[in-house]
Amino acid sequence: MFDLEQIGKAFLVLFAVIDVVGGIPLILQVRQKAGRIYPARATLVSLAIMVTFLYLGETILGVVGVDVRSFAVAGSLVLFFLALEMVLGVRLFKEDTSAPGLPSDDPKVYSIVPLAFPVIAGAGTITTVLSLRAEYARPNILAAIVLNMLVVVVVLLLTERIERLLGRVGLIVLRKAFGIILLAISVKLFAGNITYLFP
Repeated sequence: MFDLEQIGKAFLVLFAVIDVVGGIPLILQVRQKAGRIYPARATLVSLAIMVTFLYLGETILGVVGVDVRSFAVAGSLVLFFLALEMVLGVRLFKEDTSAPGLPSDDPKVYSIVPLAFPVIAGAGTITTVLSLRAEYARPNILAAIVLNMLVVVVVLLLTERIERLLGRVGLIVLRKAFGIILLAISVKLFAGNITYLFP
């Protein structure tokens, strides 16, 4: 039922997109504003978002008349620009992290917005989960999501220690390395699906 090769590939794609290690400075900023964060809460909310789109995303696409292959091509373009952000150090996407009406000083709120969404399970991650449906079996993607969430909760628990260990330069190098990997993955995803749209 499970294919270790597919799980491994899907895990790497999601790991590069979520980029929780590269997001450590942002996580520290959120912690500074909120006073503390709740790693388990942030992880579970992120997991729920991704699993929801994994199993219901195709139905949602069907309602608007879009097939998975078409979405995969669109998703590959989003991944391409996300990768450019990581490699070139530029900001192409600006996500609204404000939540009107919510108490901004509540650390439980900060653990969901902006930490769970959009930092961990943002537009890029959701797009990736749906795009992977064109390449891999659903149980393998689910396994990759769960494995990534284990990494996320460990990083959230050890954020300050990891930052001290890697240092600012180490975080930048790691981010750029995964950016190049993500760039190659986006090209492969585009090439593998574009031919189905123009038989």
